[in-house]
Amino acid sequence: MKNLFVLFAILVASVTSHAQEQFPIGPDHNLTPGSLCSRPSEHRYPEGINYCERDVDSDVKRGRFAAYDQLGFRTRQMDRQDFKIDHYIPLCMGGSNNIDNLWPQHKSVYEVTDKLEQVLCEKMAEGKLLQKDAVRIIVQAKNNLDQVPAILARAYAL
Repeated sequence: MKNLFVLFAILVASVTSHAQEQFPIGPDHNLTPGSLCSRPSEHRYPEGINYCERDVDSDVKRGRFAAYDQLGFRTRQMDRQDFKIDHYIPLCMGGSNNIDNLWPQHKSVYEVTDKLEQVLCEKMAEGKLLQKDAVRIIVQAKNNLDQVPAILARAYAL
C-alpha cells in the first residue's frame, strides 16, 4: 500500500510540473460546475441513485476542448489520445452527461483520479458511502490532486 502512495505522489508531482498551462489539471468551475443525472436510465446502489448511461457525442467533446482552449489552454494542439472527456461527477456516482459536467482531462490527471473514482463507487455499491459524500470526496480530489493519495487511503478504509 505504501508503494501505491509513493507512485501517486510521483504522478501528482509530474502532473503539476508538466501542465505548464497547456492543459487544465482540474475542471474550471465556471465551465464545469458539475451536475447530477436528472433523466436516469436506471437507479443503482442501495441508495437508489439516478444513473445515466454514457452518452456524449463527438460534437460535444470537441466543444469542451474549444471552450477550455478559450481559457488559454492548448488542448487541441496536443495529441487527442492523451485526453478523455471526463465526467466531473462520475456517471457511477450519478453524474450527468450535460456539458456542465464535462471537461478535457489529460491522462496524467486521470491516472491519479480514476482509481479513487472506482473505489468510491464500489463503496457506494456496498452501501458504505452515500452519494452526497462520494461526490464531495471526488470534487475535493479533482480540485486538489496532491491530496488524492491520502483521500484514497481513507476511501479504502471505509
